[in-house]
Amino acid sequence: MSDLNRELVKFIDRLAEAGSNYRMEEMEDLYTEDLGFLVLTSEGEITRFSKSEMFAEFRARRDSGELPLSTEKKVLHIEEQGNQATAVLYRRMSEHADPAFYELRLVKEGESWKVMGETVLPWPELSSARGFLPPRTLTS
Repeated sequence: MSDLNRELVKFIDRLAEAGSNYRMEEMEDLYTEDLGFLVLTSEGEITRFSKSEMFAEFRARRDSGELPLSTEKKVLHIEEQGNQATAVLYRRMSEHADPAFYELRLVKEGESWKVMGETVLPWPELSSARGFLPPRTLTS
């Protein structure tokens, strides 16, 4: 973690704690109003959820008495550009849920970081990952 911005890691920890425990009032302060939450579906398409749609799901889980979610995560990379940052992490919300690759798009508003976007993709099977570019076929 020495190369990662400790302030952002602390923010991500707070985000996971608040969300996993359905603390809606705290979550309200951690996300921008125009949040875009993107999820890759099993059909290979992207579904976009708004802040109100995502919060409705978390509120419904809380109100029905669901147990808290796991806060299991590993921050893999953080990149900052001015008042914006992108964080990439491994995240698993339950032993009954698949692990996921999360990209958090963050913005600093005043003195506070907020999430303006999240992208959630299936965590790859690393042993079979070959990379995004094919091997070179020409030699020089």
